Amino acid sequence: MLLRIQHTCFSHSRGNYYSSKRLWRKVIREFAMAMLWKFMRVARYSKTALPPKVRGILVHSRHSSSSKSVPSDFAASTPCSNTVELLGKSYPQDDYSNVTEKILSKVGKNLHNKKHHPLWLIKEQVKDHFYKQYIGRRGTPLFSVYDGLSPVVTVQQNFDSLLIPQNHASRKKEDNYYLNRDHMLRAHTSAHQWDLIHSGLDAFLAVGDVYRRDTIDNTHYPVFHQMEGVRLFSCHELFSNIKDVESFQLFEQGHRTAHKQECHTMEAVRLVEFNLKQVLTKLMTHIFGDGLQVRWVDCSFPFTHPSFEMEINFQGEWLEVLGCGVMEQQLVNSAGAQDKIGWAFGLGLERLAMILYDIPDIRLFWSEDERFLKQFIVPHICQKIKFQPLSRYPPLINDISFWLPSETYSKNDFYELARTIGGDLIEKVVLLDEFTHPKYFPVHGLRWIIVTQPDSVLTACLKIILYCGFESILLCHSHKFHVRLTKKIENSEGLLLLHLLPA
Repeated sequence: MLLRIQHTCFSHSRGNYYSSKRLWRKVIREFAMAMLWKFMRVARYSKTALPPKVRGILVHSRHSSSSKSVPSDFAASTPCSNTVELLGKSYPQDDYSNVTEKILSKVGKNLHNKKHHPLWLIKEQVKDHFYKQYIGRRGTPLFSVYDGLSPVVTVQQNFDSLLIPQNHASRKKEDNYYLNRDHMLRAHTSAHQWDLIHSGLDAFLAVGDVYRRDTIDNTHYPVFHQMEGVRLFSCHELFSNIKDVESFQLFEQGHRTAHKQECHTMEAVRLVEFNLKQVLTKLMTHIFGDGLQVRWVDCSFPFTHPSFEMEINFQGEWLEVLGCGVMEQQLVNSAGAQDKIGWAFGLGLERLAMILYDIPDIRLFWSEDERFLKQFIVPHICQKIKFQPLSRYPPLINDISFWLPSETYSKNDFYELARTIGGDLIEKVVLLDEFTHPKYFPVHGLRWIIVTQPDSVLTACLKIILYCGFESILLCHSHKFHVRLTKKIENSEGLLLLHLLPA
């Protein structure tokens, strides 16, 4: 497999830039060791152990005789009793546990609640709009806002309560962060829908950080922030502006079509859909300005029907900004609101902020650089802001190739590993090519070649060859450098490690 990793430094400072160059060399070395440990030990044991950590907080006991320090997120050991300590609670680990130290370090950051952060600005704009636009009978805001709910939820909350089938692709371990088989870091703020409706709420917004294992590029990050909106209507509320309201009903015994659920009347669905689209159109106009073009695309979600994606025309380009729909009545009924019908929507705060403020890279939201943060310190939450780039230097591009086992490999395993070792320096990972060796595939021992191509900044060409179970070593060539053996280490696993540096 050949992948290309693009690395960007966000700094103006030349010193910081070359410091990042040295860090990248370290990343390559640690990456090689992590790849070796990750895939060799996964093939041997059924579960991956996690590191002892005080803040994150991962606790277990393990023994290692290796003299080489291996990134602890992917260090493996004989299965033992492990516990994850998170937000004051303990969660026993099992074969489904896959949360890493890096992800745990993000829990509790709550960027959406940090004053003057761009995500906070978006949240406050939406909240301000709903508070002023929709007033209840007592003169108070109709919508309640919940922005401090715990990101740790049960699998039942995240999937079952939303009617997501057991075999649905969104449940995969490869796509989520599980603490164990019963608990996980929420994959969407929809995980709180059932509980909030069950508590008696008819209109609310839920905001929070959500966690998904995903690809690496400038628009994806394993932690991002969502806002969930829900509005329920009684028969009287929905038909209040229609004469002879008693002749209209919310429910009937009918058939499910592309336009309605089997239990809903067409009149009720049309009014709910109209209200939903009107509310969201007003919201986007409030954020992006008057004259905004909007279009609706039919789609499918397990917990709404009919379902739509909303697209806006911003600066001549159509952009998808949220998903929404009429809530599945089975969900509403199970939460105790059998006499009501409603809509729900979900939007990504990063998505809106990147469009509105012209922020090119999602990693920037996690930056603590004052030059980034001070751009969003404004006297009014609706003030126009255009992000000013922090770096004038081009990205570094490095190619990496390696062997891997098809039985245990997931592309998100590799992305997780790259993020853990390289952190937010890694901007993008692209799969360029795949190759199946006719003689050695499938393999029990693994072989990788980690390569960084020389360029204007990274002048040294570091090549690391790791191999196990083969008599000969793959030859590693460089167009500009000859290589020589400089170091030989045999670690506790009996694996030979060769560092090859420029001659």
